[in-house]
Amino acid sequence: MTETALMQSDLDRLTERVERAAQLVQRLREDHDRIARERDELAQRLQDVDRKLQGQDVTALLQELGALRREQKDWHGERREVASRIEAMLKRLEKLEA
Repeated sequence: MTETALMQSDLDRLTERVERAAQLVQRLREDHDRIARERDELAQRLQDVDRKLQGQDVTALLQELGALRREQKDWHGERREVASRIEAMLKRLEKLEA
């Protein structure tokens, strides 16, 4: 194989890897956006439920609030996971581009 052909082969492989990484980053961004929308919807639902339940049994309200907080914590964890995956992919892309 000539040096030129070898370099072209390396460039083709690099191009494929960059394209796959870019697709992954796009998918992670879409996931992040979806999770952010879901989080916002849940926050709105929490506010709606909060307004509806005013004057109700305090114990029941506290239990519901605890469940909603746990759910919110789970969403925050997923959001952090998606963000760290995006950061890792961006670092990989930067290395590939260097």
